[in-house]
Amino acid sequence: MLLLMGGFILLMILGIPVAVSMVMASLAYIAVYGVAPDVIVAQRMIAGVESFPLLAVPFFILAGNLMNIAGVTGRIYKFAVDLVGWMRGGLAQVNIIGSVIFSGMSGTAIADAAGIGTIEIKAMKEHGYPVEVAVGVTAASATLGPIIPPSLPFVIYGMMANVSIGSLFLAGILPGALMTLLMMATVAIFARMRGWGSDAPFALAKIGGAMIEVAVVFMFPAAVIGLEYAGMSQNGAIFSALGVVLLLDYIFKFSAVMALMTPVILIGGMVLGWFTPTEAAVAAVMWSLFLGLVRYRSMTMRSLAKATFDTIETTASVLFIVTAASIFAWLLTVSQAAQALSGLIFAITDNKWVFLILVNLLMLFVGCFLDTIAAITILVPILMPIVLKMGIDPVHFGLIMVLNLMIGLLHPPLGMVLFVLSRVAKLSVERTTMAILPWLAPLFVALLLITFIPDISLWLPRYMGMIK
Repeated sequence: MLLLMGGFILLMILGIPVAVSMVMASLAYIAVYGVAPDVIVAQRMIAGVESFPLLAVPFFILAGNLMNIAGVTGRIYKFAVDLVGWMRGGLAQVNIIGSVIFSGMSGTAIADAAGIGTIEIKAMKEHGYPVEVAVGVTAASATLGPIIPPSLPFVIYGMMANVSIGSLFLAGILPGALMTLLMMATVAIFARMRGWGSDAPFALAKIGGAMIEVAVVFMFPAAVIGLEYAGMSQNGAIFSALGVVLLLDYIFKFSAVMALMTPVILIGGMVLGWFTPTEAAVAAVMWSLFLGLVRYRSMTMRSLAKATFDTIETTASVLFIVTAASIFAWLLTVSQAAQALSGLIFAITDNKWVFLILVNLLMLFVGCFLDTIAAITILVPILMPIVLKMGIDPVHFGLIMVLNLMIGLLHPPLGMVLFVLSRVAKLSVERTTMAILPWLAPLFVALLLITFIPDISLWLPRYMGMIK
């Protein structure tokens, strides 16, 4: 085990990419100890990606890319300005609300930061906010992407831990709402301390218009359930309710109703059993194409091709990490790493709350150095037996793990959101890091609450009957 972990860490220090480091350390371990024939490496790597739930990965990535080129981000931003732009620190609040909505479409923090985050930083700078403030609040709000469903890390975790992905998606809703409120409260505190004013006039007409759009969106699932209760077939109810929403959108020329429909269709569809999480990813792509090609007509064949190639590139990198991590995790299992760690932890404590504190510290550290997907693929097989022995719900643990790793995205040396925002804002990595530090406070408060109050994560999936 020392050769495997030591070799991996040494290669990382030398600047070798994470996935390549894992493969090289694994091959060295197999060559020295002869634990398996060389062909096992290829077999384990193929087995790592031979999974139906992983089909959701490229589709969610494609949906996020299509939303960016379809003009949806601009409409979401305008809707958020109408809704909360009149508050103190208006554009900072808009930043958070915009990220909440976009999170229901992309499923990744990086897509959030690079997509709507680009618009938000530019607007905040133009309204006189320091660039550090714009970068900080954008980074913090981008972590909502993988917590509020759909979520790519939840897909990977669900596959590795053999946990219902639908349950994980539902479990992320209340923690996402909690994080949103904490971030908005932080903005309000900073606004009062630094004298920030509003960035849009208080206009009841605009606020009312935004609330009407929200009401129209939530009318859709209510209408579907009502029509089904009245005896209409499920397909008939869905298409009838969708037809009404499309008609209202055409008549009143709503700015964001169709964009806001995306998370409702995805989450509502999974909860009501219309489709599985993997099928929901395909539905997200279909809806994105409808918005870009039919409703907004903002998508060209060239932009569609670019989104497709960007998706291929991102998917290839994600799945290569998964394949490399699968052989690395298998060797950790073969080398009895899980049993050794389990024995060490039970020697320290058998209290699950102390264990969760230790796990939080471990994953906050790991998140600074390992890619999110790689960290999940490596840590889940090692930690899950201990989690089950401690009596911790694996859905609750999934929320804790993903949130820790999302905070890791904001830290050097491997924080991808950090590098994306550094490039977008044209700041050095050092200045970007310092800009993010004050905005970690609400994230850590949320992490503590989610860790020690399991019902925040588990109440909704229990209420919907998806877990006991």
